[in-house]
Amino acid sequence: MKQDCNESAEAVIKRLDEQHQKYKFMELNLMQKKRRLKTQVPDIKSTLDIVKHMISKQENGKPLDTQFLLSDQVYAKASIPPTSKVSLWLGANVMLEYELQDAEALLTKNLSAANSALKQVSFDLDFLRDQYTTVEVNMARVYNWDVKRRQALASSSTVSS
Repeated sequence: MKQDCNESAEAVIKRLDEQHQKYKFMELNLMQKKRRLKTQVPDIKSTLDIVKHMISKQENGKPLDTQFLLSDQVYAKASIPPTSKVSLWLGANVMLEYELQDAEALLTKNLSAANSALKQVSFDLDFLRDQYTTVEVNMARVYNWDVKRRQALASSSTVSS
């Protein structure tokens, strides 16, 4: 009977530890996702700003003066005539040409999706931290209960002998 109770406490601690490890792994994945989204949002914003600037230049009929990065620390000046199309990198080595208004709509949609995903990941991280804190507290309680139970068994066996 003594071993069954002892094994059950160890089994509970083992299960809680496995759950704790799962929560830590999920936290690591969510942190990576949050980091990726935090770098993605400014990129989308800057691209959206450029597209809006191109739309304003198209409406004015003035050329867009810019500098292109040729290599590290080397830029070339260029004057781009008003255009109604822009090419966007979509990822995975895919580039598509869009009308300026379509590109603006796509980037606005992507920006709002990235911001909402970032909020959801932050919420999930907070929830996950609460969960693994609860598991840590439960592990400590089960361990302390087991220690007190063992001490009570030891003191009762010394009193009876």
